[in-house]
Amino acid sequence: MTPSTPVQDLAAQWKSARRLYPIYFELAREFAVDVKPCADLEAGVDTPGEETVEQAQRWLDEMDQHIQVHQLRQFLQTSPLANQEGLLSLVEHFLAKTSKTDSMRDKVDFLLVQYFSQLAPSGVNDTEVDIAYVAQSLEPLLGQVELKPPVWLNALDRVLESARRCHTLDELLHGGVLEQGRKAKGLAGDLFYLPVALVAFTRFGYLMRRCFFRLMLGDLNSILDGLTELEDKGVETIDCRRAQFSAQEPIIRLRMICQSWKVMFQAEYSSGSPLRMLVDLRASVDHALGRGKAAEAGPKATPAAAAPTTKPAVAVRSSVPAAKAAAASAAASKPPAPASNGAEFDVSASSDWNPESDAPSGKQK
Repeated sequence: MTPSTPVQDLAAQWKSARRLYPIYFELAREFAVDVKPCADLEAGVDTPGEETVEQAQRWLDEMDQHIQVHQLRQFLQTSPLANQEGLLSLVEHFLAKTSKTDSMRDKVDFLLVQYFSQLAPSGVNDTEVDIAYVAQSLEPLLGQVELKPPVWLNALDRVLESARRCHTLDELLHGGVLEQGRKAKGLAGDLFYLPVALVAFTRFGYLMRRCFFRLMLGDLNSILDGLTELEDKGVETIDCRRAQFSAQEPIIRLRMICQSWKVMFQAEYSSGSPLRMLVDLRASVDHALGRGKAAEAGPKATPAAAAPTTKPAVAVRSSVPAAKAAAASAAASKPPAPASNGAEFDVSASSDWNPESDAPSGKQK
């Protein structure tokens, strides 16, 4: 900013800073960022001078240095401030920066996918989400986009096809698919900010997100079905040490935990440790049923008949106090959001996404 900065530019920057301040202030409070409030933004000055606007910009820049991308994801997927207007302001703020760091690229990537997820209707099919559809949705941010993706963006479609061939979350997380997606984004460099590339990466992130949720829900349902099968066989506990639980984990507690995870994975940033726990829990249940990969040596599933002092599984399920205790235990066992940005996969759910609406319609918007 220079002394010759037009008044209208100052007014636009101040308006943007005032829109962003409540979001950044809550981010600072949420993650205990040691930064002093911006007095003029706090006071809501209507007609600031150039120095005041400069101070506000420096305050926002300082916050950008403190807030990591995983914190931004976690906050914006649970905060009421993460509405379309708030997301729009954040994307505009980062796109206006001249310094293009990897952290800023990841923030822009997440924000665009989150913004599009809020705009996309619940009934939209994967086949309908083509480049033109996404470009039209992002027009308020990017303007009209020339829809001629360069050849190097074709790599994103290849990664999506690999993801769609995955049958379990374990395959997606550890089959090299995610690494391919990260590599494509890293190799883009500054070309990532081309309007057509921003559209392509937004589409890619959104469709990968939907693929993830299908697999995640499939794993959770497989676990719950497996637990039911084990209960029918009279089994009350199984060895879940590989999933960071106990060697004799009660099945009723595992059921409560899985139900709480169904809610958690659709409301919060979810990756890293919680996803590994989900994958390992499915492996533990499969092993208890005598299928899947071999588990580490340890206590095997404990049938009810082998533990006469323990109530039968059916009695446990019908016991109200026991169910309440299990629910409380499940809530206490809810995996925390990751504390680092080295997550395996970054997702968020569109609250109106309907996993039953995935059949191709054959219609392109």
